[in-house]
Amino acid sequence: MFTSRRILAALALALALTLTACSGGSGGDAEKQLAAAADVLDNAEAIEFSISTTALPSGETGLLSAEGTANHSPAFQGEVKAVAGGVTIGAEVIATDGKVWAKTGFSPVFMTLDPEKLGAPDPASLVGTKDNPGITGWITTTVDPTDDGKSRDGENVYTKITGTIPGKEIAALLPSADPDSDFEVIYRLTDDGDLHDMKVTGAFYGSDVDDVTYTLKAQPLAEPVEIEAP
Repeated sequence: MFTSRRILAALALALALTLTACSGGSGGDAEKQLAAAADVLDNAEAIEFSISTTALPSGETGLLSAEGTANHSPAFQGEVKAVAGGVTIGAEVIATDGKVWAKTGFSPVFMTLDPEKLGAPDPASLVGTKDNPGITGWITTTVDPTDDGKSRDGENVYTKITGTIPGKEIAALLPSADPDSDFEVIYRLTDDGDLHDMKVTGAFYGSDVDDVTYTLKAQPLAEPVEIEAP
């Protein structure tokens, strides 16, 4: 009987350890996974990048979406949509050397643009450089990252990691964000450990309006992309 009890106890302990391992964890492993994903982006020759939200709070001016190609010079070229005065404005955008040019349907040529007047960031700053990271800075400063198991998207299964990003890190790239608020983040990583996407929710337009969720995607490219001023 004593032997049987010991065997049962050992089986129970093994089952408990198995369940704990399957339920995910926090701390070191999740932090290392995020650091590795950020390192891949920081060292990529170029990046396919996008950021988007479904809508802005009523009356707010800001970024609705940006999608294109970027490098760490830093530079960006692609399509950007912003909301101003309740109207959505779409433009072809090139950002490099600290300047932003846009070509809208109202203009046949590129014209310089101050993105801050539209409540939007310089899209090149979101990609950043190795010494002055953009969104990878958000990834590496995530507080209390936790492995939250798996996330299925059709036939694809991703590792899900949750945490919070300090508001000051968000506001460094998006000045309209409340620097004193914490932003909730959900990362999804591929089997290779690369970032598939991240959803960031919080006071992007101040603490006195509804929270906004931005979805960001960044896919590393093996070949360099040259982006020049128009």
